[in-house]
Amino acid sequence: MSRMPAKNQLLGLVGWFLLTFFAAALGGIASGDAGSFYNELVRPSWTPPGWLFAPVWSFLYAAMGVSAWLVWRVRGFRHSAFPLVLYILHLAVNALWTWLFFGWRLGGLALADALLLWVLVMILILSFRRKSTTAALLLVPYAAWVGYACALNFFLWKLNPTILS
Repeated sequence: MSRMPAKNQLLGLVGWFLLTFFAAALGGIASGDAGSFYNELVRPSWTPPGWLFAPVWSFLYAAMGVSAWLVWRVRGFRHSAFPLVLYILHLAVNALWTWLFFGWRLGGLALADALLLWVLVMILILSFRRKSTTAALLLVPYAAWVGYACALNFFLWKLNPTILS
């Protein structure tokens, strides 16, 4: 349990949420026409409907923010620098995917980014687990979704070679 004052903990939670949702917003800028673009793609039969992405990602970003906060609140940033810097790096890789796929329509590079993201999430789970088991467990659905997204990215790229270079 953290010995940090409740006010500091609350400010920290808000800060981790702001950082996490800022990364989501950066990626979101590139997905302005994602719905129409997504509907133009040839998709595998197991592709989720477009409307599902926003609620799933909202839940995952919230869980990610809480997860980072749980690690941070153990003893602050200085004592958890590696996992928290890794978390920030992973947010950049996460935001970049949307630009690669939707903004620039680079399916192969988006796939490479998604695979890197999945590896980073797995490392995050392991490094967060050393600080908070709950923080690590909160990232498990995210790892599963990113793994699924890697497969979907691969098939969308292969099924749409003229649209996704």
